[in-house]
Amino acid sequence: MKGKSHPSNDQSLNPSGNASIRDVIDQVDSARRRFVQGSVGSAALAAAGGLSLGGLVNTVQAAPVAAGPGFPGIGFESIPAETRARNVAVHGGSAGAVVDRVTVPTGYTANLFVAWGDAIMPGGQPFSGTASESAADQARQYGMHTDGMHFFPFNGTDGKPSSERGLLVANNEYTHEDILFTDGQVGAGYTLAKTRKSQAAHGVSVLEARRVGGKWRVAKTSLYGRRITSNTPMRIAGPAAGHALMRTREFVITDTASIATGNMTDGTTCFGTVNNCANGITPWGTYLACEENWNGNFGGTGAVDTSATTEIGKLNRRYGVSAGGFGYRWHTTDARWDVTTNPNEPHLFGWVVEIDPFDPKSVPVKRTALGRFKHESAQYVVDKNGDVALYMGDDEKNEYIYKFVCAGKFNPTNKAANRNLLDSGTLYVARFDGNLVGEWLALVPGTVGKDGVALRDNPNFMGASDAEVLAKILIKTRMAADAVGATMMDRPEWTGARPRINGFSEVEIYCTLTNNDRRGTTPASGNSLDGSTAAGGARPGVDAANPRADNVYGHIIRWREAGQTVRATTFGWDVFVQNGDTATAKAAKPTNDYKGNIVDVPAGSADFGAPDGLWFDPFGRLWVQTDQSGTGSGDWVNIGANCMVCADPNTGEMRRFLTGPNGCEVTGVTMTPDGKTLFVGVQHPGEGSTAANPTQFSSWPQGQWSVASDGVTPLAAGRPRSGVVVITKDDGGVIGS
Repeated sequence: MKGKSHPSNDQSLNPSGNASIRDVIDQVDSARRRFVQGSVGSAALAAAGGLSLGGLVNTVQAAPVAAGPGFPGIGFESIPAETRARNVAVHGGSAGAVVDRVTVPTGYTANLFVAWGDAIMPGGQPFSGTASESAADQARQYGMHTDGMHFFPFNGTDGKPSSERGLLVANNEYTHEDILFTDGQVGAGYTLAKTRKSQAAHGVSVLEARRVGGKWRVAKTSLYGRRITSNTPMRIAGPAAGHALMRTREFVITDTASIATGNMTDGTTCFGTVNNCANGITPWGTYLACEENWNGNFGGTGAVDTSATTEIGKLNRRYGVSAGGFGYRWHTTDARWDVTTNPNEPHLFGWVVEIDPFDPKSVPVKRTALGRFKHESAQYVVDKNGDVALYMGDDEKNEYIYKFVCAGKFNPTNKAANRNLLDSGTLYVARFDGNLVGEWLALVPGTVGKDGVALRDNPNFMGASDAEVLAKILIKTRMAADAVGATMMDRPEWTGARPRINGFSEVEIYCTLTNNDRRGTTPASGNSLDGSTAAGGARPGVDAANPRADNVYGHIIRWREAGQTVRATTFGWDVFVQNGDTATAKAAKPTNDYKGNIVDVPAGSADFGAPDGLWFDPFGRLWVQTDQSGTGSGDWVNIGANCMVCADPNTGEMRRFLTGPNGCEVTGVTMTPDGKTLFVGVQHPGEGSTAANPTQFSSWPQGQWSVASDGVTPLAAGRPRSGVVVITKDDGGVIGS
C-alpha cells in the first residue's frame, strides 16, 4: 500500500503486442475454461458459453444479486462513484476535490469508531488536534494510518462468541511526519524525541470494543488496551533465528537514547515492528501483523553497501535498502536504524509477526519460516485433512505469491498445541503457466533452480548444513524465488480464502494485483537468477497471469488447489476480474483497453481500480478495497474516490458499497460474528498536506462528525486523522444482505 512515505505507482504508456488473457484462454481446452464449474450451475455455464472472461460478462443478473452455492447474495444497490464533478453537483463542494466523507448505501449508517490519537488504554490522553502529544502520549493512543484489522470476540454469557464485545486489533502502517509533529519534519529541529514519537505511532493497536445501548464504544481504560510499536521487545523464532545475518548491534532502548552496549545480539531477539500493512489471523486465535515497506524506515549516515557482488550489497539491492530510505530521519538520531553502522538490522524486518491479543504481557514473535519480503497479508486455510497453510503476497512490482504449509496439523481442541505450528513447514512460491495451471515451487535446499543448480549449491545460499542453507533461503526469500523461476506478478497484495460453506468445498484463494507500470515495457528484463536485481527493477513482458502492459487499474487472480488440499503442489487458476474505467479516454493498447471487464448493472456503475484490500466475510461475500490517488484526478477522474465493493464470486457481479474521503485509501475490514457490524479502515485522508496547512485537503473525520464515538466528546479539529468507521444496517440485519 502506498502513502507519502511509500513508493509511488508511476505509470508508463509503452506499447506491446503480446497476447491478451482472452487470447490465452481461447487457446486452451474447454475443460480448463470451466474453472468455477463447481460453484455455478450447468444452465448458467451453458448460457455463459463456458468460463471465458467474456462468458463471465454475459452472466449478469438483475438486482438484487441472487444467492448461489457458497454465496448468500447482495441486497444493496451500488452507490455512485464520488468524483470531483459529483462533489460540485451534488454536495456543493470544491471542484478540486472529491467529497470529504465516508458514504454508504441507503439503509446503512456509518459512524466514527476510533481515530489516530484516541486513548485506548489506562493513562491515554485525548487527541489535542495540535500534534503536541509526546512519544509517551502516543504510545497510549491509537496509532497512525490504520490498515489491516481483525475483531476477536470475547465469549458471551451463553458461551458463544459475542457480537457485543471484543478486541479490535489493527495495524498502524506508517506516519505522515508533516502532521505528526506540531512543526513538521523540520531540518534543524529534527530530534530523537520526534523519532520516538514516529516510532510510537507505528506498529499495532489493540483496543477493547463494546456495544452499549446499541452504540459501539472504545473502552479507553481497558487492561487489554495495548500498543505494539517500533521499540517493543520481540522474539525471533523459526529456521532463521540465530543465524549470523540476524545478529545485530545490541542497544538499550530508552525514551531519550539508544545506547550501544558494544555487544552483538544472538539473533533470537529484536525490537519492534514497522510498516504493518495487511494482516492475518490464525485458527488458534492469534493476530498476524505483516511487515511491508519496512526498508524505507532505514537510512545511512554514510555509505550503504548496494553492491551487486557482496552478500550485504545484494540483500540491500534486492530489498530496496538505501541511504535515503523513504525520507524518514530515524537513522539520524537513532543508530539502530543506521545501516551504515548497523548493516544487519534490516534483516530483522520483513517478517510476519504473531501476537496474542488476549495476553497483554505476551511477547510478539517474528515467524521466520514464513519468509522475508514485503509481506502484504497472510490468509490461513485449514483443509479437510486438518492441514494448515498461509497464503501471502509480496507487495512490489514484479514480485511473487507465496504459501507456507505447516508441518503439523491444526488441533482445534488444544490451543497450546498449535503455539509453534508456524515455526516448521515448507515455504513455496507460485509459478502461473499459460494453460491455466500452476505449480508451487518449494523453497528448500534440494530444489533445483532454473540454472540447474540446487539451492544448497547456489553461492547465495550455501552453508555448512542444510539448516544453514534454509536459514539463508528464508532471509533471502526474494532471491530464492528468483532462482527457481517463479512468476513475477503485478504487485501482489491481499490474499483471501473463499469460505467452504453452503455447498462449496474447494480450497479457492484470491489475490489482488494492484497495478504495474513496469510490465510490457521496452526493453524487457527479469529478476536475475543470481539475486542481484534491484527491488522493483525488472521490466517483464506480459504473460498469461499478468496480461496487460501499463496495468494502471490492476486485476484480481484466483486459484484452486488440486485435490482440495493445501499440500497440493499444483493448482488451476484464472483471472477473476480485470479492473478498469468503462468511460476512459485513454487510448487502448493491444493488450489493454483500460476499460476492464467488471460485471455490473448498468455497465460502469461499479468501476474501480487498484484493488488492494480483499476479504471474504464468513457468509461468502467478497469485499474488495482500493488504493489509488483518492482525489478523482488523472486516470481516476471517472472512478473518483477510493472505495469498497462487494462481489459475487460465482458470477463476478459487483456493487460499490462505500466511498472514502478526499485523498484517503480504504483499507482494513472485519466483522462481528453475527455479521451485523462491519469495521472499515480509512487511511491517510488528505494525504500530501503540509505542516503549514494540515487540513489543506481534508479535515476528516472532524469534518463529517462533530463528536467522538461516545456521542459526547467533541472531535478535535486541526488535523486529518486516519481511523476506523463502524457500519450497521438500519434494520439490524446482516451487512450486505
